[in-house]
Amino acid sequence: MTLNDIKKAVVEALEDIKAFDIEVLDVRKITTITSFMVIASANSIRQTKALAHNVCEKMKSLNIHINGIEGEKEGEWVLVDVDDVIVHIMLPTTRAYYNLEELWTESSKKKSTKKISSFR
Repeated sequence: MTLNDIKKAVVEALEDIKAFDIEVLDVRKITTITSFMVIASANSIRQTKALAHNVCEKMKSLNIHINGIEGEKEGEWVLVDVDDVIVHIMLPTTRAYYNLEELWTESSKKKSTKKISSFR
């Protein structure tokens, strides 16, 4: 199974349980920890947990190993590590506060580097 197939399967698993505002970020040029980050919103803590569970079940059905799950107990932000795809499932307020889309886009990395280098 290719990386794109895994990414598509993750998005399908999220869509099955009605996640919204699903974003897929290609972070290969800015980090080595993963290739893609998938960020999705949920309406409730119960839904974040259900979404994470569905992603895990979908990956297991495709014989894809899950490295770990974090945040299930609290449920405001659940992370599923599928190795080359990291899935963040968040409540909208948590997502707005941490703003991962801006943090993990290449243009914001360039701006930060530019600001730092201008102080030298």
